[in-house]
Amino acid sequence: MKKRWRDSPVFSPPESHGASDPLAITDLRSWRLREPVSNRRYTVMRLTTRSGLTGYGECAPTNASQIAEAKSVTVGRLAFEAEFIRHRLAAEPALEAAVSNAMLDIVSKAAKVPTYQYLGGPTRNRARVLAHLEQKTEDGLPRAVELAKQRGYKAFTFPLPERSQMTRIQDHIDVIRKRVEHLKSIAGEDSDFVLDGAGSMTPGDAAAVATALEKLHLLWFDEPTSVLTNDALSKITDESVMPVGLGRDVHDAAVFQNLLRWGCIDVLRPSVGLNSVRKIRRMAAIAETHYVAVSPHHDGGPIGTIAAIHLAASLPNFFIQQIPLPASDRDRAMRAAITGGDHELAKDGFAALINSPGLGVQVNEAALGEYSEESI
Repeated sequence: MKKRWRDSPVFSPPESHGASDPLAITDLRSWRLREPVSNRRYTVMRLTTRSGLTGYGECAPTNASQIAEAKSVTVGRLAFEAEFIRHRLAAEPALEAAVSNAMLDIVSKAAKVPTYQYLGGPTRNRARVLAHLEQKTEDGLPRAVELAKQRGYKAFTFPLPERSQMTRIQDHIDVIRKRVEHLKSIAGEDSDFVLDGAGSMTPGDAAAVATALEKLHLLWFDEPTSVLTNDALSKITDESVMPVGLGRDVHDAAVFQNLLRWGCIDVLRPSVGLNSVRKIRRMAAIAETHYVAVSPHHDGGPIGTIAAIHLAASLPNFFIQQIPLPASDRDRAMRAAITGGDHELAKDGFAALINSPGLGVQVNEAALGEYSEESI
């Protein structure tokens, strides 16, 4: 009988393996954070090794039982046993993202190199960034664009206008077009925009919007629909030259492989909160064989931003990195406090690489405790 390949380890190291190694993980601590105004939530994890080295990772919101599971799987392992962690936490992608990234922070520090260099980079000396505008109203969006410009951004992602069930699709398209033109007039001629559909449209309506907005030359139409089938997506991609970005909710590389094989995706959009740096690199390698660019989705915290910039510096087919831009001064102050400074600024549309070992920032655990809903 023909043997089938299994994506799981045949043998796993014994539990006591490497217990006295300096890179053996001795503790996992987590903070479940919520920003005071936007209520954006994410989890930060810290791993500590026998030698005293620490590493930090971030992921989407988690609960206490998930964190307990991550701790039971991780403590006692070595910081470079990322594949073991990937398989053991395969059913909990957010946990794997935080733990794997924290392990990567540790081994990069041990090697005394920045994380992007540990990953084989840099492939570039700076990373292009995309401001995710939090505002949704016609009054709030122009202010958000001005704020992003002040912070050095030249590319922006904005949401679809709300549409009532009684509004004709053509009238809705006219509203979208006016929004794009208005925001471009504020941002300037050298600005770029991404239309964020957030998976809210039917494939037919999304195809009509994509076709109507082709001449506005948006960077891409992001998550136009939540229906990720060949038949549904071909309605959009076959009828329009508007690039399509997909994947913010995908954590299985096989799903991306199908989308790429169908030719239904122009920009790969795996979430930083659901996928580790190592996992996104696997996805990007698949995309590279199809000549598709990678632009990770990110709507989490500042540690996730730092990890994403290191990832960007290591990817040959990286395009642009989305970064959350809170509308509130309090939220921005919280994010800056966590990483010991504001590391989410841009210059002429690009973020600089950090050349210190590991992630290269000093995480402020006092700030983590201050803004934590729960520390475990």
